[in-house]
Amino acid sequence: MAILAECPMCHRKQKVSNKLCHCGAELDKIKKNNANPKAKLKVLYWISYRLPGGKQRRESVSFSIEEARDAEGKRRSQKRENTIFDIKPDAKMTFNELTKWYLDLEKVKSRAYYPTLTINLNSFNDEFGDMVVDQIKPIDLENYQAKRKKADYADSYIDQAIGAAKAMVTKAFYNDLVGERTLKKFKMVEKLLKENANARNRILHPDEYNKLMAHLPAHAKPVITMAFHTGMRIGEILPLTWDKVDLKKRIISLEAKDTKDKEPRIIDIDNGLYEMLRDIPLAIHDNHVFLYKGKPMRRILRSLKTACTKAGIIYGRFEKGGFICHDLRHTFVTYARKAGVAQSVIMKTTGHSTTAMFHRYNTVDNEDTRNGINQFEDYVKSVDQNVDQKAKGANQ
Repeated sequence: MAILAECPMCHRKQKVSNKLCHCGAELDKIKKNNANPKAKLKVLYWISYRLPGGKQRRESVSFSIEEARDAEGKRRSQKRENTIFDIKPDAKMTFNELTKWYLDLEKVKSRAYYPTLTINLNSFNDEFGDMVVDQIKPIDLENYQAKRKKADYADSYIDQAIGAAKAMVTKAFYNDLVGERTLKKFKMVEKLLKENANARNRILHPDEYNKLMAHLPAHAKPVITMAFHTGMRIGEILPLTWDKVDLKKRIISLEAKDTKDKEPRIIDIDNGLYEMLRDIPLAIHDNHVFLYKGKPMRRILRSLKTACTKAGIIYGRFEKGGFICHDLRHTFVTYARKAGVAQSVIMKTTGHSTTAMFHRYNTVDNEDTRNGINQFEDYVKSVDQNVDQKAKGANQ
């Protein structure tokens, strides 16, 4: 067993006796700050030991060397008395081990966002992977947020990483792998991004859509057409197979496994989409609707960016006025509402389960406000006319 000192500059864990870190930080001088609650730089102490069977464990303790020595002594005693396995599971398991358990769950692996979930958990484990789960503290998570933000990561990306870890810990809690105290620590951490702060309001106007279509390559046009005419997610469109498309009934039938919210959905096919689908040749060797060079399409990002550049449309999530593929979903919702389609019908088509999410995708633009003020003006005029008519009638 050993007590380790974590350098606050590079986070290297090393012998307590080291006076100078590999990165050049003067550890002896920084240790003097540990007693100062306002000090920004402090040396965090860890204990390192092996469980019976040889597995290495590291636990963060505190900024007090005395507390670290006490914790080390407790673990020595438990190991000597062979009671270390009596410790609750989250006091023995690292976040790397918990992540392996979580990502191996069949229900988790079946989720459409599994690759993104893996990336988010890997990002979280870059910082906490070797830490024993029950040693995490709310301040650790807050420091993680601050460091990531300082490194120019987007608030949404940081929230996703902690959110993925929170979902994992919640699942572990209901399977008796972690205690309530561990779960509570994650629930205490507030998101950096306030609700709907990153909501987008970009829609693709009809003239922009026509310009974009004129510059898209042949294989990408049908994909964008379907997104524009149905509001389907790109992750629902690209994997689409012909057995889910009924051109006679003019419907697309998505099963629960095909949608993000795991709910089946029926999408009607309008005339423009019908003509596009009717012209796509059926491949003998593959049942996917959208193929490129004989293989199912996995992405269209490069084609879309190139076409946007040629059409004079700014592309990019973080560009002012920038357009991204997902904005076609906003576009469908907004223009369906403008066309007078009932909100309940739009929600059933797009799979929005709450009105809050519907309103997030429904963009109210200058045309709407102008129509609104014109309706107001017409109403006021009609009221005035009624008053005038009643006044004339009274005088007669």
